[in-house]
Amino acid sequence: MSKIMNPAEFNLRLATTTDTQLVLSFIKELAEYEHMSDQVVATPELLEDTIFVQKKAEVIIGEYEGAAVGFALFFHNYSTFLGRPGIYLEDLYVKEEMRGMGFGTRILSYLAELATERGCGRLEWACLNWNEPSIRFYQQMGGIPMDQWTVYRLQGEALHNMANRRID
Repeated sequence: MSKIMNPAEFNLRLATTTDTQLVLSFIKELAEYEHMSDQVVATPELLEDTIFVQKKAEVIIGEYEGAAVGFALFFHNYSTFLGRPGIYLEDLYVKEEMRGMGFGTRILSYLAELATERGCGRLEWACLNWNEPSIRFYQQMGGIPMDQWTVYRLQGEALHNMANRRID
């Protein structure tokens, strides 16, 4: 599968504050790929505060021959059934021209190793139903779709309304 000419030239590192603009650019590229560009409201200031100051998430940057080619943003969740934390992969993105070279596999492998080192019971993520290339990739890695579950979300006005709901 790997077409990397020199695998030693691929490096993974945790992002730092100086990577904030790079992280935002990857988010915007991912949103464009997912046809969701209009939903990106993140700013460098928001990302810097929530990722690097509040430490609500972590980011891995993948670099090939010194250039950033992909990223993964993740955070910890918790499984009450396992009684252990897990890692939730919010975003995994590799630049289009760099796909098929093994970078995504290396990033996912690194996250699995990190989850194991941190005593996590699972690594989870969501994938858009139409994204066949990613679905095939995840299934090749041993990912199992959780088709018995439906993700629900409150955001925007619905989140605000729920936050203000009172039981009298």
